[in-house]
Amino acid sequence: MNFSKSINSGVLIGIVGIVLFSAKAIMVKLAYQYNVSAVHLLLFRMLFSFPFYLAIAFYVKPQNPENIKRTDYLWIILFGFIGYYLASYFDFVGLIYIKAGLERVILFVYPTLVLVISKLFLKTKISGKQIFAILVTYLGVVITFWGEIQFNNNGVILGGFFIFLSALTYASYLVGSGWLIPKFGVMPFTSYAMIVSTICVIIHYVIVDRGNIYNYSFEVYFLGFLMAIFSTLIPSFLVSLAIKKLGASNFSILGSLGPISTILLAYFILNERLSYLQLLGSAIVIIGVSVVSIKKRKLFFKK
Repeated sequence: MNFSKSINSGVLIGIVGIVLFSAKAIMVKLAYQYNVSAVHLLLFRMLFSFPFYLAIAFYVKPQNPENIKRTDYLWIILFGFIGYYLASYFDFVGLIYIKAGLERVILFVYPTLVLVISKLFLKTKISGKQIFAILVTYLGVVITFWGEIQFNNNGVILGGFFIFLSALTYASYLVGSGWLIPKFGVMPFTSYAMIVSTICVIIHYVIVDRGNIYNYSFEVYFLGFLMAIFSTLIPSFLVSLAIKKLGASNFSILGSLGPISTILLAYFILNERLSYLQLLGSAIVIIGVSVVSIKKRKLFFKK
């Protein structure tokens, strides 16, 4: 009975975390209505979440400090730069050009990129079934974008390219950082990486931009705060807790709710419309990624 309750709570926690993560794209699109730049919006998101991650890094110590080397901290700097700074920046820039629903569909292909990167650099094996699933996934992406691309407007292609770069950098972060997380623990590692990312965003702003960040309307700062707390900080811990309760394999089944929730939120909040062809393409992407991600599907409520 207690096992079933744990599974039920894990499913609920996982769904809430995924929906909150998916809402980030909606908040970004809402903020862009107030003519805020991608760099400034990303800066607000990181600065508002920074004190919380700093506190976590101070109070929550690594779980296996005896196994941590000095070079491991250098790797954290690298992966914080790649996984949370570059991936977030590419994502915010891409959202200037494409719909929130399409953004989530492209980002959702990152498990296929993890598989390919692991094959190229770690020499892991890819089965024929996985290769077929990868091809199906990218066929779905092409179908999803088919109705958006106009020959006289390359904005959709440019936006899709930036979102794909976001997925690629995030996948690289996952592949590279996997061996560090057991040493530090999920919460300390995530906090360290987010602190590095925040510093990178500040450096980017100081060197490249230096524009006035104090003349925006209240709505921009409010959306930046909501994004930092409800689409970054809280879901990062909810997802970690759900994975602990359900296991990574079972949680990956819930992952397909990400694109679906974003499409629904974009429909009701942003009045975005996806054609039947694009919905079909999205469904194909979800199916393809699910085959790649889930090696063994177990029933949630099976004891």
